[in-house]
Amino acid sequence: DVGSNTVHLLIVDAHHGAAPMPAHSRKMELRLAENLTADGEVTRAAVALLIRFIAESQLVAEDLGAGEISGFATSAIRDAPNGTAVIAEIAEATGVVLALLSGEDEARLTFLAVRRWFGWSSGRLLVLDIGGGSLELATGADEEPDVAISVPLGAGRLTRSYCADDPVKPKQIRQMRKDARSQIAQVAGRLTRFGEPEVAVATSKTFRQLARVMGAAPSADGPYVRRVIDRADLGDWLPKISAMTIAERADLPGVSAGRAGQLVAGAIVTEAAMDLFAVPELVLCPWALREGIILRRLDLMES
Repeated sequence: DVGSNTVHLLIVDAHHGAAPMPAHSRKMELRLAENLTADGEVTRAAVALLIRFIAESQLVAEDLGAGEISGFATSAIRDAPNGTAVIAEIAEATGVVLALLSGEDEARLTFLAVRRWFGWSSGRLLVLDIGGGSLELATGADEEPDVAISVPLGAGRLTRSYCADDPVKPKQIRQMRKDARSQIAQVAGRLTRFGEPEVAVATSKTFRQLARVMGAAPSADGPYVRRVIDRADLGDWLPKISAMTIAERADLPGVSAGRAGQLVAGAIVTEAAMDLFAVPELVLCPWALREGIILRRLDLMES
């Protein structure tokens, strides 16, 4: 999984009709979206690190008996002018061909994972997934969403655009808030016209960290504990988080040092989405894009 913040190898024990069970994981915070030239291309140094990580991951996967290796890349590679060339270079060096997912692909596959996790009894779902480069939105009452949308409101992207100071200045907060609400408002009608969701769901590390800051159970308690982001609690926490330095945010429960700088942007996007979709809480789902890709692959193997 080549994302904007992290490159992640996940090895799963999986077969059709069963939940994919994680067997091994290794990751590196490469921060591709920050390792760009002035023209927006992925730097040579970042490409070299990415190739090394993928090559090492292949050996780990082979040693652990993996029968198949699949790779995919999201907005950091998708948005880079040399993204296609980077994928070709990785394939030449390692033999791994990264599938370049569109934002809509990400939204649809994440929705599939959330539907499988919550089941049919959850009714219509609204799914939000925020990454480093983009925010994915999808809604539906079936396994395929009625509509899937991607907007360039990733926590890393907004942080680079608006959070030059530490702590972030009120003027920067206001501009970021205005941008987030404007972009979500432009697409909200495409989702709300299908009806109100029975469950509004959040996936991704940004949402998990926000929930943890607001008192949700730690990851050590397992994936089946109900965790939520409450709109009222978020309203109380947002000014506190915004006034903190990055170092102070890193001391909050559940917030990693590598992601602390993006917490303000993530909170602002979350607040904007909850307000514009009029949802009082977001329920966290432990499955997201990676699981959606695995489940789709298993479905295709069965057919």
